[in-house]
Amino acid sequence: MYSTPTHANPKKMSVLTAVLYAALAVYLGGWYTDRWIGNFSFLLFVLTVVTLGYWLAERYYFKPARDAAAQTLEAQDAQRRAELAKKGIAKVDGDVNAAKDRLLAQPWWLDWTAGLFPVILVVFLLRSFLFEPFKIPSGSMIPTLLVGDLILVNKFHYGVRLPVINRKIVANHDPQRGDVMVFRYPVDPRVDYIKRVVGVPGDEVAYLNQRLSINGKPVEVKSEGEYYDDDSLRYTPQFSEGLEGVRHRILVDPKRNAYYGGGESRSFPNGQNCRYSAEGVVCKVPAGHYFMMGDNRDNSQDSRFWGFVPDENIVGKAFFVWMNFGNLRRIGSFR
Repeated sequence: MYSTPTHANPKKMSVLTAVLYAALAVYLGGWYTDRWIGNFSFLLFVLTVVTLGYWLAERYYFKPARDAAAQTLEAQDAQRRAELAKKGIAKVDGDVNAAKDRLLAQPWWLDWTAGLFPVILVVFLLRSFLFEPFKIPSGSMIPTLLVGDLILVNKFHYGVRLPVINRKIVANHDPQRGDVMVFRYPVDPRVDYIKRVVGVPGDEVAYLNQRLSINGKPVEVKSEGEYYDDDSLRYTPQFSEGLEGVRHRILVDPKRNAYYGGGESRSFPNGQNCRYSAEGVVCKVPAGHYFMMGDNRDNSQDSRFWGFVPDENIVGKAFFVWMNFGNLRRIGSFR
């Protein structure tokens, strides 16, 4: 029988890997139970770095160590057989191939770390620089986007940004009025929001008596009858609205005229650019910022309430519903 040489202190590495997986389980469990807000971009970055470390260690240390141990075992077996042959013993017990296979086998703590690195790296690169999936959690964008829609966001349309820190390194298109944009919520950047771009830098946006105006010009709207919401089981007046040639549907309920507060400036950054009254709100969009509104105008917490979205908070442009498990007809592009 052959004894397999030990290498690289596998017991310690096994314990370390188990601890890392336990920490991951705790993080995901707390995220799932709403004990804290998870950051998937940061988590994916950490997983990429950790699995890269294991992958490099496997390629340049663990695998060469296993190969060397297998070669040593094979050399020892050949020497043993040669010595026995000199003594006239041709039949030798022991299966060196089985022992070599055990030596060369990748342990579980490498299989579940280094083995996953290529997949995690591809997901990280695709999600960081090309496309990122999101799930619509609320009805603020009804009727354009429904609760449960799984959408794709173009991450490079507004420029290439470094993951995690979200700093733009390559400029591309600027957001345009009418774009549906995902961004980091200015009040809590750990949370992603989705709304429609209504005002770009320099615009004066007015939403008075439930009518939208840009730079003193009322935005064209056309009645589209009523929209029936399956969740609330109620009808709401529906209109089509035109922004920079982008026509989209909105919901406006005359019975639910929102109250934005009195004439005081809001406490959000650049709040002095907004004037509030009983009729609504008028805001001058500062440089490097955008004014966002939900298509469900009377059921949307947006720039009317918490202010402008700075450019550094932009995540990407939403453009496609890739799945809705409750309604497959939702799949497709939208504007």
